[in-house]
Amino acid sequence: MITLIDYGVGNINAFLNVYKRVNVPIKVAKTVNDLKDTKKIILPGVGHFDHAIAELIKSGMREKLDELVLQQKVPVIGICVGMQMMANSSEEGKRQGLGWIDASVKKFDEMKIKQVTRLPHMGWNDVNPVMINPLFEGLQKDALFYFLHSYYFECNNNSDILAVSDYGGEFTCAANHDNVYGIQFHPEKSHHYGEILLHNFAKL
Repeated sequence: MITLIDYGVGNINAFLNVYKRVNVPIKVAKTVNDLKDTKKIILPGVGHFDHAIAELIKSGMREKLDELVLQQKVPVIGICVGMQMMANSSEEGKRQGLGWIDASVKKFDEMKIKQVTRLPHMGWNDVNPVMINPLFEGLQKDALFYFLHSYYFECNNNSDILAVSDYGGEFTCAANHDNVYGIQFHPEKSHHYGEILLHNFAKL
């Protein structure tokens, strides 16, 4: 069963509604005891990097999640700030990230962005996979997803880049290393395309 991590930072109900529509069972974990029998993990996140990390630690689930992801190799997907938390660090804060993918989180170059648009990057944008992966099965090139962010995920290894988008320049919008997936956009707000992607994750 998919386990949705509820540590007070994320669009919990939106994910529950999507999986209800595609008839996939899902449970919510608020404590470490709720992580029993976890087969797949969704780590949502919105807001500030340091706050999200602090709230995850406060929930008491951090160490168990490390065990599930790094030792037991349970598939996990981080959404928006949930993805950014998987990096080693972020320019948005001072706390250490989870380190599940060798990456850092950078702020968009505001001078470059101002030439074409503005921050935050908000609204619909193309997502273009750079490699074949079951997470994007059935999704055409240039599928549109909803974004809301001012920071982006920069992989230290190009082999971890799963998909890119463009906002004043190309940036990584999806990453994958072993059993760890991260996506910068919001599938729970992306209608049909988002349902396909979340259903694909359930089938991994």
